[in-house]
Amino acid sequence: MVAAAVHSPLRRRSKALCLFISCQRLSSSASALKIGVLTGTTRQSGPPRPILGPRVKDFIVQRLQEREHSVTVYDPRDLDVPLLEKPEFAYSRAQVPVQLKEMRETLAAADAFVAITPEYNHAPSPALLNLFNHFGSSTFSFKPSAIVSYSAGQWGGTRAAIGLRPILAELGCLPVSAMIHIPKAQEVLNEDGSVHDEDANQWEGYVDRCFGQLEWWGEAARTHREKVDPFDKSPAFKSTPSERNVP
Repeated sequence: MVAAAVHSPLRRRSKALCLFISCQRLSSSASALKIGVLTGTTRQSGPPRPILGPRVKDFIVQRLQEREHSVTVYDPRDLDVPLLEKPEFAYSRAQVPVQLKEMRETLAAADAFVAITPEYNHAPSPALLNLFNHFGSSTFSFKPSAIVSYSAGQWGGTRAAIGLRPILAELGCLPVSAMIHIPKAQEVLNEDGSVHDEDANQWEGYVDRCFGQLEWWGEAARTHREKVDPFDKSPAFKSTPSERNVP
């Protein structure tokens, strides 16, 4: 009985110490991702009113930052160059506009992407596609992506989201299976991107499922890229379209 009384607290302290060390290891192994968020609205005024894109973007960025990720937003309204008059990869390296050069560098350094699209004529935003198409597919490839869609109506842009899936797949940033759709976004989100209090817990769980998948694939892809250069076996096309031709 005495021996048991002496060793039991030691065992408990030992187990507690092991649990603490395990938690520390888990915490240190789960590192933040660099996530590029590409938006797709160019509207400055209504109708429809209110303009929903900015609040959806703020909502998504806030959720990602709460999960301790580093977020960079790419907005087509910020582009100084004409809409796809000449993509970044069509310039000689010495003549690439500074804005496109800097955007490409940060996009290429990202671990994952989030594409936010409204629905125009049941399709993804032309502005979002324009933004993607300013850069070669190798800028985005071998990384995961997540799709966020929204609308003022009941469908939440789901048709646009489905249309965006094969586009992201062709760019090589395959979308995770879970998507985020926000119907009647003007009723769900406040102007600052926060969710109405009565719905906050439900939306948090809904969004976290998608971002949980993005994190899993993002960390897995980053870890493997550190070991194996994906472009060794699948080099980027850098000269002419004929590089894509069959023999």
